[in-house]
Amino acid sequence: MKRKVMMIGMALLGAAAVASLSMTSAQGKTYKIALLVKSLGNGFFEAARDGGLEAAKELKNVEVIYTGPTTATAEGQIELINSLVAQKVDAIAISANDPNAVVAALKKAKSRGVKIISWDSGVAKEARLMHLNPSNTALIGRKQIEMISKTIGGKGQIAILSATAQATNQNAWIAAMKDTLKDPMYSGLELVDTVYGDDQSDKSYREALGLFSKYPNLKGIIAPTTVGIAASAKAVIDQKLVGKVFVSGLGLPSEMISYVKAGSVDTFALWNPIDLGYSAVYAAYQFATRKATSKAGAKVSIGRMGTITLDANLEAPMGDPYTFNKDNIDKFAKAF
Repeated sequence: MKRKVMMIGMALLGAAAVASLSMTSAQGKTYKIALLVKSLGNGFFEAARDGGLEAAKELKNVEVIYTGPTTATAEGQIELINSLVAQKVDAIAISANDPNAVVAALKKAKSRGVKIISWDSGVAKEARLMHLNPSNTALIGRKQIEMISKTIGGKGQIAILSATAQATNQNAWIAAMKDTLKDPMYSGLELVDTVYGDDQSDKSYREALGLFSKYPNLKGIIAPTTVGIAASAKAVIDQKLVGKVFVSGLGLPSEMISYVKAGSVDTFALWNPIDLGYSAVYAAYQFATRKATSKAGAKVSIGRMGTITLDANLEAPMGDPYTFNKDNIDKFAKAF
């Protein structure tokens, strides 16, 4: 009897040791979260990377893998998704170049247990657990029309210079801009064209030159892309059109400061990409650790940015866009 009790005690001690080991392993696990961006060498995404690293430092058990193709293509992202699955990442947070082309690769990753969220530029709903919008689409669209309207006095021809024709976020913002233009208060604005620079500086620059040539009475260009807005602003200066054509849209203060001071840009807007990268990694971590669920009405913590609530399309906005101008550009250009 004594031997039996002793054996039971040893068995219980062994079970406790196993449990302790399991607990230690769980607590000691490092979660590998991939921050997959549209392309490398883009200042917006590099700032987002810094925010992601901030989240990782705060969470303590996260390794951020920052990656993206050299050019903004879906094919490049698909190759990287497959590579990340092979690296056994726990989650992928993607800003997609095409909402549908990457779906098959993401579904394959999902079947391997990888948690998928999209941010900035989304993917089809069936391929992700949630999408983190930088802001509210309607507000972003209206903000850009408001800025260019104020700058050119509410009258004149305007054009849009976007990124790729397939970019989810760009297309949503353009649709919101067109809806805003239906407001009687903007009846003096005429949208004459929408062109695409594919988020490449050279092509965006050439597209801007094409707009100047095609529309000699053009008064404004809205570029809802950090690459396009800088290229357009440079084109205005190079063609000596400062004061005649103004550029607005979404840009990085560090890249736009010279154009604001030169006068080719009056105002532009953006959310803080550092906050966006931070929020994307933090949200991905919530799903990787099963602290968040993918359903309408579910709340997801994004750390210092607060808590977001998923809508029926499993999307949520991070915050409102912020306006930059000559009065605050020096301050923010030092940050991002």
